[in-house]
Amino acid sequence: MKTTQLQAVINTFASNVVQAARNNLENDVNKYGSNKAGGPLYNTLNYKVETSKNFFLVDFLMEPYGKYVDQGVKGKTSTYPASALSAFQYGTGTGPKGGLQSGVTLWLNKKRFQWREKNGQFMSYETMSWLIARSIYNKGIEANHFFTKPYEQMIAELPRTLVDGFFLDIENAIILGQKK
Repeated sequence: MKTTQLQAVINTFASNVVQAARNNLENDVNKYGSNKAGGPLYNTLNYKVETSKNFFLVDFLMEPYGKYVDQGVKGKTSTYPASALSAFQYGTGTGPKGGLQSGVTLWLNKKRFQWREKNGQFMSYETMSWLIARSIYNKGIEANHFFTKPYEQMIAELPRTLVDGFFLDIENAIILGQKK
């Protein structure tokens, strides 16, 4: 039996999850005053559906750091309430030493902004990156659930649409069987 309608339901589900996640990222970017989305995380959000005789496998693709943005990261000394249930935490000793600060330094160099010290001089990028990295390490990263929320919402609706698609495929198989 051909499962054309069932495949269409699965593809629509995955496409809708990716589009909603992209919209959430876009809304977050706009909330913080930027005028464009389209960073690496936004651009790599995608899905792949693997079809077999016995199953459908949906694989959602994104930059590796997307899971940290979605789930948040607990800080060493305190944490955001939205990140309290996250599986990720700073201070466990599993990450590379100095990795956070080097990432912040790259980000600061890309954005090209500097704070001023009390005497009016610009603060060095190294000092700024150390201060920002220390704050992130202690407080963590707030979870925004850009992917989790649309996924959970659409997975709740999926069984009904799967049944509809399955019945349409059965109907088509019966009609095609009668035409033979």
